[in-house]
Formats: sequence, structure tokens, C-alpha cells
Amino acid sequence: MGLLLLCNGFFMIIAAIVSGIYDDGVTLDISLAGIITMLIGTVSMFYTRTHKKEVKRREGYIIVTFGWLVMSASGMLPYLFSGAIPGVTNAFFETISGYTTTGASIVDDIEALPEGILFWRSLTHWIGGMGIIVLAIAILPLLGIGGMQLFAAEAPGPSTDKLHPRITDTAKRLWLIYFGYTVAETLLLKLAGMSFFDAINHSLATLSTGGFSTKNLSMAYWNDQPLIQYIVILFMFLAGSNFVLSYYAFKGKIQKVLFDEEFKMYSIFIISFSLIAALVVYLKANVPMSDFHPMVFGEAESAFRHSLFQVVSVITTTGFVTADFTSWAPFLTVLFFGLMFLGGSAGSTSGGIKVMRHLLIIRNGLLEFKRTLHNNAIIPVRYNNKTVDEHIVYNIIGFFVLYMLLFIIGSLGLGALGLDFTSAIGGAASSLGNVGPALGSLNPVSNYNSLPELGKWWCGFLMLLGRLELFTVLILCTPYFWKTS
Repeated sequence: MGLLLLCNGFFMIIAAIVSGIYDDGVTLDISLAGIITMLIGTVSMFYTRTHKKEVKRREGYIIVTFGWLVMSASGMLPYLFSGAIPGVTNAFFETISGYTTTGASIVDDIEALPEGILFWRSLTHWIGGMGIIVLAIAILPLLGIGGMQLFAAEAPGPSTDKLHPRITDTAKRLWLIYFGYTVAETLLLKLAGMSFFDAINHSLATLSTGGFSTKNLSMAYWNDQPLIQYIVILFMFLAGSNFVLSYYAFKGKIQKVLFDEEFKMYSIFIISFSLIAALVVYLKANVPMSDFHPMVFGEAESAFRHSLFQVVSVITTTGFVTADFTSWAPFLTVLFFGLMFLGGSAGSTSGGIKVMRHLLIIRNGLLEFKRTLHNNAIIPVRYNNKTVDEHIVYNIIGFFVLYMLLFIIGSLGLGALGLDFTSAIGGAASSLGNVGPALGSLNPVSNYNSLPELGKWWCGFLMLLGRLELFTVLILCTPYFWKTS
């Protein structure tokens, strides 16, 4: 915990430097938040320096869950000290939305925020995207602490690919790819016409599949600059794919990428749903645009670009928008609501259920027909020409059932707080899937500031559950977990 706070404070100092460069008036506030955070982290590390440094799976779950909460609690200090976001509830909501890469905001006028605060918002995305715990894995061995248990808790999905036998080297390689993509997108956006400040902020948000923008209109601010939007689409796609595949691609193992079943299904989903949405948008020439900049409907390229952008953004749970997709057509509203449950690839920074889980659930369901006809036959589920262990299939089915149950409970909670049906189910699906924009009163042209205070805490809890893939948080609520082994 102390080490995480030290890292968090260090990033705050970086935000303070940016604030100083732009002379936005909050440099001292952000610096004070960073110094206090680093001081608490240093004291924590000092007083626990003699403790036994052994992290098993049980401790891993505790560190990951409470680490996220501690980071969120300290991460709201720049907002509170600067007065940019007054009130603990609002500041905590904005912070946990950042770290969980949800991108749901309570800020009414984003462009009025100081540059240092805007940069800090984007940094919370970037830190949370690949996982603050994975970042710490590369540093923990310096303290004599093993990192495998933390990695298992931070990435509890079905993907077990490792790039290197040592987990610290795996973390370093993942972060190198993550950092490299961020730099590449920043340069491309700058060359395409964005200011450097906007380019780096949107790159931090894109690669983390976060969605915080520096503009009130989000990416619709650049509706008259298609190249910028296509660049963002490309990097959202990369961020939503398995980072292990990116590593293989850089090593020249292109076949491993092209023949990966999840990557193929992920690509097919995006292409198929984009074409469906584009066709509806193209034919429906009088689609209202609400408060967004006008977009040319009835024109094929515009219809395709905006449909592709929205589909990629929702599937990868990035949450950027170029249009209010809830105003396009009832059919598309239902379609995008369904996409909130899809998610990107396992091993990516995206949220949601993940494509791999959907793929294995569907395959197992289809194999049940064969098993019904051949009672004694052993018919395993296969993935990438390998047999999937039964316990993994059961885990995925259990995850799916639990996810849908939590969605229902989340919707009931928001409904009990006074939200209408559409807003309640949209808010629950978006928060649990770390998507950002939702439906009803929480649609893409609105924000979450209209939520009652308790509703903001409830959505924050759902965001944490979704980001840590349910089991990591919920296992702490079981009496069995706390019994001595």
C-alpha cells in the first residue's frame, strides 16, 4: 500500500509540473496533494519494513482490492485541494471512475477545469488501465516481495498467457508496449491537427480504454477532422485487443495474431456491428444530433465513421463519443446496450465480460447438443486447437451468471434511488462494464452529476467490481476467505 501511494504521489507531481507549465493556478494544490500522498506512503513503508514480505493468493486479493480503494482515496486530493471538484462524493466518484477506466464524469463544464487537473484526470485512467498492481510487480522484487500472486488477482480472467517466465519481466514488457502505443498515438494526433495537450490527454485515455476527454463534446469536437477520429479508432481497437498479441506482432509472429480465435471473433464483432449501425444511420437521414456538432447523414463515409467509432468505443469500453447513439434509432439503442456486455479481449485494458468468455460459453452451449445425444462421450471445449480444462469452463459460466445477477442488483439499486427504468439499467450496465456513457438521463450528451449522492457511491462500487472482474472484490465478502487456512 505504501509503495502504491508513493507511485501515486509521484504521478501527482508530474501533473503539478504540467500545471506549472500552463500556469493554471493550481500548481501548489496538486503539489501539496502529491507530497502528502508520498509522505503517507513513505511512513507506511517505513513502519512495515520489518514485516514478513510474503504475498500469497489470499494477500494478493486483499492488496489489489484495498490498493484500488487507497489509490482512489488519495487520488481525489488534487480535486479537493484545488476546488475543481468540491465535495468528497463527487471527487471520489471522478477518481474511481478514472482508475477503473470507466470514464463516467460528474463535471458539467470540463473545459473550465485547469490544465493540471485535466491532465491528472487522464493520468488516473492511464495508471488504472494496465493496472497499478501490474506496475508495482516490476518494483516489488526490489523489496523482496514476489509478484505472481498480485498478477493473478489483478488479471483473474481466462487468459493465462505469459510473455516471459518471470512475472516482473512480463509486467515490464506489457508496460513497454502500453507506453509505446501511448507515445505513438500522441505523435499521430499532434500531426493530425490536435494540440499537444489534447493529444497526450486523449492518448492516455484511449490506451487505457478510459474515455475522459478535455472537451465537453468529447471526440465530437473533432467531427470535422475525420483523420483524428480514425487514429483514435485504431488505438481503441489495439487497446481492446490482447496485449500479448501485440507483443507477438512486434516479434514478427503475425500468424499467432491472425489465427487467434478471440482476435478473429473480436474483429468480426466490430466489423459486423459497425456495418449494421452504418446501414441504419445511412438510411435514416434525419437523425437528430442533440448538442453535438452536426454530422453529415446520408453520406456513406460519415455514417460508416461515426458508426464504427461508437461500436469500437462501446465494445472496448473506452466511452469516447462522436454522436449521441441513443438518439439514432430505437433498434440501435438496444444494439449499443447489448454491446455494453460484450467487452474487449482478455489481456486488454477494456472492461466488460470479454470476447473470450462469450466465445467459450457459446461453444460449450453448442456442445451440449452433442453431449445430449452421446451420453458417454467426452467432448471437451477447444480454444486455439487446445482443450480447455473443465474448471475454466465452469469458472467462466459462473462469472457470466454472477455478472448478470450483479447487473440486475445494480439496476434495482439505481431504480430504488429514483432513476427511471432506462437510466437504471443503462447506468448499471455501463458502470459494471466500465463503459462510461449509458442510456436515459445518463446518455452520451449528459453525465452522472444528476445521480443522487448514494447513487454515485453505488455506481462507484459497481465500477470497482467490474474493473477487478467480480471475484477479486466479492471473495473478500465471504466468511471462508477470512478463516485461517
